[in-house]
Amino acid sequence: MSKSTVFGIKLKQRTSSAVKFQEILTRYGCNIKTRIGLHHVTHDVCSTEGVILIEAIGDQSVVDEFENELNQLKEVELQKMTFEINE
Repeated sequence: MSKSTVFGIKLKQRTSSAVKFQEILTRYGCNIKTRIGLHHVTHDVCSTEGVILIEAIGDQSVVDEFENELNQLKEVELQKMTFEINE
């Protein structure tokens, strides 16, 4: 039985933290099954905050490392849900 972990990530100060955040996502790209980015944007405003939903799969120790790296970014607020997957 494997697990699927869904991270809800609020990225504060998106413009200044995006590079470090993207480097982490790239490092764990093989463990990211789904990624959805949400942020408020209009014709004249682009929010400095964003919400990203990520479904992480694979070896649980690697998913845990991924979570730990995300939590080390001071601009990140992270919440998660973990589900057992019957294959």
